[in-house]
Amino acid sequence: MLHRLVTNEGEDAMNRGLSAGALALALGSGIAWAQVPPAPQQIAAALLAAPKGLREDATVLGYTSEGTLVVLRKGTGPMICLASNPKEEQFHVACYHRSLEPFMARGRALRAQGVTGDAVDSARFAEVRAGTLVMPAQAAMLYSLTGPAGSFDPATGTAPKAAPLFVVYLPNATPASTGLSATPVEGGPWIMLPGTPKAHIMFEPGM
Repeated sequence: MLHRLVTNEGEDAMNRGLSAGALALALGSGIAWAQVPPAPQQIAAALLAAPKGLREDATVLGYTSEGTLVVLRKGTGPMICLASNPKEEQFHVACYHRSLEPFMARGRALRAQGVTGDAVDSARFAEVRAGTLVMPAQAAMLYSLTGPAGSFDPATGTAPKAAPLFVVYLPNATPASTGLSATPVEGGPWIMLPGTPKAHIMFEPGM
């Protein structure tokens, strides 16, 4: 499970909010947007990714019955949480520090324009270096839960089949600046994409 989400540390799944064009493609492919869970259920599931002490005031993004990504709940706290995308086969929810929102939102916008794969990060990295996209000056946390479809149980408000992943963004961090290895390791932290604006520390459960 080490590489379950490490390629994009959960961020790709978080950034698949749909534009009108993407929505049309989704509808054309037979996605049943009418099956989108009601807002309270999306909120409850999304908040599971965050530590309990940070859930009450978190902002939650989720989906309308048309498949549009919207703010389901406006919060005043430091966390932004994203509901599971009904277009995806797996269950995936995530919460990240508010300071990461410009980076995350830009990823969503680029993907809505049809930009894919490494080109998304290439575009964002160029914007960060140009000073038009701001990354947090401090460490910023991201929490996620990923599991098979149906992982969230509305009756109990839990997702026992979903596995956690923890990520600490440290833009431009390197093994030399942190003392962390850039080699993936089971049961311990390591640094991914070192030396880039998206450098982050990976934590797998079971440490």
